[in-house]
Amino acid sequence: MTPRLSLVIPVFNEAGNIAPLIASAVAVLGGLARPYEIIVVNDGSTDGTAAEIAAAAARWPECSELRLERNQGQATALLAGLRAARGAILLTMDGDGQNDPRDFPVLLAAVESGELDLACGWRRDRQDSALRRAMSRLANVIHRAVLADGVHDAGCQLRAFRREVVTALEPMELLQSFLPALVAGAGFRVGEFPVRHHARRHGDSKYGLGQLWWRPALAMLRLRWRRGRAERKGPAA
Repeated sequence: MTPRLSLVIPVFNEAGNIAPLIASAVAVLGGLARPYEIIVVNDGSTDGTAAEIAAAAARWPECSELRLERNQGQATALLAGLRAARGAILLTMDGDGQNDPRDFPVLLAAVESGELDLACGWRRDRQDSALRRAMSRLANVIHRAVLADGVHDAGCQLRAFRREVVTALEPMELLQSFLPALVAGAGFRVGEFPVRHHARRHGDSKYGLGQLWWRPALAMLRLRWRRGRAERKGPAA
């Protein structure tokens, strides 16, 4: 049966988080009365992540692994999962257990009703360190000013969108953060809803200072330059 919903979860070295994450996702998606699939994109993990994904797939047949043989980064893993997904509605979330799949019904309702093409989560009550929260707030202020996508929390990976949205995406560094800007720039309707956020229980964050500030800043400026160049060139004859 072709799934109506496809949940894509990129993961890298998330041993300890896989089983509770998939269990919570299955509990929510299974109650929506729609066929679904869960694609866990293993981005070259070197810990026990692969074994935990295999155990989850054995327990829940809706779950499968898409394995990348070497670590290529969250952006590449996310795009690979989205391109492999079969559902008409695509869902995404982080693999660290900080997103809560119980918020999917709200996002899904906005998309299935035709209100939005992309519904994003907004983590208003972040369960991270004070430094991380401060850096994220500043980055999001600059993000909105430079890219003008209207999104308050570009880093929240809890999202629901129509599969047509994938046509607006392209391989690029930190795609996961700039996805709303790309989608809005392509003329799709984008909106946000407050969602839950939990403290990480297992493993370590993969994002240090460079990933939270310098790399996003440089990637954002490159994206703004490319958009400006495309606007100046105008539509192709």
